[in-house]
Amino acid sequence: MTIAIKPIDPVGRAFFAGEVSGIDLTHPLSPAEVAAVHAGMDEFGVLVFHDQTLNDEQQLVFSRQLGPLETATGDIAAAHERRVSMDLNDISNLDKDNKVVARDDRRRLFGIGNQLWHSDSSFKAVPAKYSILSARTIPAEGGNTEFADMRAAYDALDERTKREVHDLICWHSQIFSRGLLGFTDFTDEERVKWAPVPQRLVRRHPNTGRLSLYLASHAGGIEGWPVPEARAFLRDLTEHATQRQFVYSHVWRPHDVMMWDNRVTMHRARRYDHTQVRDLRRTTLTNEVSSLDQAP
Repeated sequence: MTIAIKPIDPVGRAFFAGEVSGIDLTHPLSPAEVAAVHAGMDEFGVLVFHDQTLNDEQQLVFSRQLGPLETATGDIAAAHERRVSMDLNDISNLDKDNKVVARDDRRRLFGIGNQLWHSDSSFKAVPAKYSILSARTIPAEGGNTEFADMRAAYDALDERTKREVHDLICWHSQIFSRGLLGFTDFTDEERVKWAPVPQRLVRRHPNTGRLSLYLASHAGGIEGWPVPEARAFLRDLTEHATQRQFVYSHVWRPHDVMMWDNRVTMHRARRYDHTQVRDLRRTTLTNEVSSLDQAP
């Protein structure tokens, strides 16, 4: 089959969010297919593959063909509570016995932070490159995932603001993003694990050369700025970057695979009936180097 990628919204966002056809992710990809996926990511930032009935091992094989994976250390589940291997993030509302967790379960409350705009693993010294999310079971309604094009958001800034943000360094931590929702139930070990890390506010894509804003709800400070001023400025930038003209909202279908470049997007999950099963698995490619090592 011939691989094709077409824009999901060819009028409003012709170069953001593409739908891929002609590729079967359940089998190892050819070098040409791998190259086509990378090229599609460079152009669109977000790709969707429909009707991909993946198991965990197939998802790992596909993901590793695109680059090295990071270890899934971003969730709050203890090792004995995990349903999947440390190569996968369990994006579900299920416990290890595949039962829906209680409304006040600590893991669920922590996971509500995914409803804030964020970039995966920006709270790690070496952040994420691609995220690949496979939908195994989805609720009858709700639970969409929204994506914001941070390249378009940067381009739409006025010249004075572009100059102001260009060299800024932000501090990112999950302690901060969860605190926005009132979640403060962290152990001492978790507070050490998620101590703030620095990231550039503006990043240049290594292949396309395009600049983008690197924002996330994890960002709670700007180096050299008073905290209240920094947080107010970051909030303003986030409001700008998540205007509807920059956003694609994905309505999940069973066995969809979504893939996005965390260097040029933000995303968030939307609410759904927490008593219904929502089971997705995410693999995450590491950026391999810190954002500080990639000059804007």
